[in-house]
Amino acid sequence: MAWFRRDKEVKSNIETPKKRVPEGLWIKCDSCKEMVYRKEVEKNLKVCPKCNYHYRLTYQERLKMLFDDEAYQEFDTNLRSADPLKFKDSKKYKDRLKAAKAKTGLEEAVVSAEGKIGGIPVILCVLEFGFMGGSMGSVVGEKVTRAIERAILERKPLIIISCSGGARMQEGILSLMQMAKISAALGRLSKAGLLYISILTDPTTGGVTASFAMLGDIILAEPGALIGFAGPRVIQQTIRQELPPGFQTSEFLLQHGIIDMVVPRKNMKATLDKLLNFFVS
Repeated sequence: MAWFRRDKEVKSNIETPKKRVPEGLWIKCDSCKEMVYRKEVEKNLKVCPKCNYHYRLTYQERLKMLFDDEAYQEFDTNLRSADPLKFKDSKKYKDRLKAAKAKTGLEEAVVSAEGKIGGIPVILCVLEFGFMGGSMGSVVGEKVTRAIERAILERKPLIIISCSGGARMQEGILSLMQMAKISAALGRLSKAGLLYISILTDPTTGGVTASFAMLGDIILAEPGALIGFAGPRVIQQTIRQELPPGFQTSEFLLQHGIIDMVVPRKNMKATLDKLLNFFVS
């Protein structure tokens, strides 16, 4: 019977539009390789919710995260690097400085600011890795030294957040001199009886590690941060011994008494609040 027969499905030539996922909505974690929702990571202070991997923060994010009510005042903002050695590798040093300024909006790789943390007035410096790898040139040394001198003059505790590839090769010996210059200033801060808290983030290496990063009265570090002077290959070739796995991580340094605490990012402000109120107030 005709009415009992099923008609063949009629296929349409019109394709149903596919829903597109907006770009940048999901990101792949650099550590666990899982896909995570970008907004969830940002809400979690740029920490992977699945493996606790700490992404790198910008200087603005760090300042807003730590200062009370996100209120702070920058100083020494007009200092900028020259090119005393007329240095050129694959690019001119002047061109690298211009590119770094365009990328970050900064004149140099460190930002100095003052404000309150836990109700305590503090001086804080934070290195910006986006500006030539947070490298320490003459101006970085000058700004950090001026911040130390301001802390001494105003009788305020000092906090420095390191995130750096070390000394800036384009300034040669002038860069290396900053290690001694800053260390001497920190000596004066100590003689004045003022507190210096050093916070190590990923990465903290080279001349920064060999100077002010490891001179804190209290040294804190974020989880999983790379902390060291030279790379593993250079060290192994120098001492001609097998190196233990993860020997340049914050957790390894804590186990061997080199740093005082490994503090998850979400607990960093509360930890600083407690330390400042205990030692200063």
